[in-house]
Amino acid sequence: MRRLLAVLGSVVALLLPGLLVASPAAAADDLLERLTAIPGLTVVSQSEPAGYRFFVLTYRQPVDHRHPGRGTYEQRLTLLHRSLDAPVVLATGGYGLPAAPRPGRTEPTALLDANQVSVEHRFFTPSRPSPADWSDLTIWQEASDEHRIVRALKSIYATKWIQTGASKGGMTSVYHRRFYPGDIDGVVAYVAPNDALNDLDGAYDRFFDTVGDAACRDALDGVQEEALKRRDRLVPRLAADAATNGWTFAGTIGTADRSFEMTVLDTVWAFWQYSSTADCASVPSAGATDEQLYAWIDGVASWSFYTDQGLEFYWPYYYQAATQLGWPSLRFEHLRGLRRHPGLYTANSSLPAGLRRPHNPLPMIDIDLWVRTQSQRMMFVYGQNDPWGAERFSPSRRDSALYVAPGANHGANISRLTATDAAAATATLRRWAGVQPTTRAERSVTPLPFDDMLEPRRRP
Repeated sequence: MRRLLAVLGSVVALLLPGLLVASPAAAADDLLERLTAIPGLTVVSQSEPAGYRFFVLTYRQPVDHRHPGRGTYEQRLTLLHRSLDAPVVLATGGYGLPAAPRPGRTEPTALLDANQVSVEHRFFTPSRPSPADWSDLTIWQEASDEHRIVRALKSIYATKWIQTGASKGGMTSVYHRRFYPGDIDGVVAYVAPNDALNDLDGAYDRFFDTVGDAACRDALDGVQEEALKRRDRLVPRLAADAATNGWTFAGTIGTADRSFEMTVLDTVWAFWQYSSTADCASVPSAGATDEQLYAWIDGVASWSFYTDQGLEFYWPYYYQAATQLGWPSLRFEHLRGLRRHPGLYTANSSLPAGLRRPHNPLPMIDIDLWVRTQSQRMMFVYGQNDPWGAERFSPSRRDSALYVAPGANHGANISRLTATDAAAATATLRRWAGVQPTTRAERSVTPLPFDDMLEPRRRP
């Protein structure tokens, strides 16, 4: 199950213009001095994109916040600094930062002309304890990481704080808000799935029964059926590609045949997650050649993903999905008699045997109930045609809102809402951040998915 596995035409980030230039030498640097004065915070690098300062940082965190004496690890984060007087956006991607982080702005950061702190999720390398006790990878532990970061940086930025994230990053922002509601002044969560009851996933089947038009749905189902009927010819093709590219299967998914079936099962989900109704014309017909069918599935769902090499980086996500977050379960009624591995479509299937765990339903039940009844100043944005939005959060009536972007996929954001909804959402965000429309400084930016380099298909 790739992606909640969820970002992006998703979504939400904007690249700063211009090339990075070296920081000018200065005898006194108040911001740098204040950063280095924070215990446990290390400045790894700094640069000056136009109009900003950009820092790559690490922050020493307890491996287990309930027992801080049991060891520490270094958590990566970045700081995009504009002004000490500007609001701060805490951006939680839910995964790892790029190997070489670069300055970019999320949509809320651009709308508020804010500073931005971007945090790498614990257990994504290199922000992983060594040795790693995977039982320390929980939503509460990561929320506690973010709590300490916010508390530390508020010694510098005594302004309003807004948290944001897309897909799993949006989920991460919700969990932080749940456990530490006083840290942040508001949350904008984009395309954030909410699998409150993992065993009750009928909403996903209903979504696939109604999304788009009947002709497109039938064509997509037909691709899956044809691929599985041609398994004896297509699996050897996958095995040959694996041999050529050095892909292996034994450490996680098991075999080329299991990898093939999982990829085929993911294809329709991946199509709607990142494509649109305009792409229905590209779906192969039943008369497509093996080469055409294989190539189209590769472009939509990627044969390389369900390999040991494709999955390893994402083990922390699948571990969280297996233990707490949950995962979508689909009936695949149109594939009866064609599947060989009926128990395959689970989060544990994408983990090595030593990391497979039973699911605990209580954390998501708690989160869902709290969001519905107690949460305040939370905004949720979904795409009408995004399968991850089939099970969505329902915010309370406490200065909170939910918006749906018409026809949008997993890349939905405020800019893709109707004009009326976009204006309302923007006004709410600025009010939470204490920013007036007349004081906003306009800056030239280009859209860029916030963690485009990190999101494989079919995962939140």
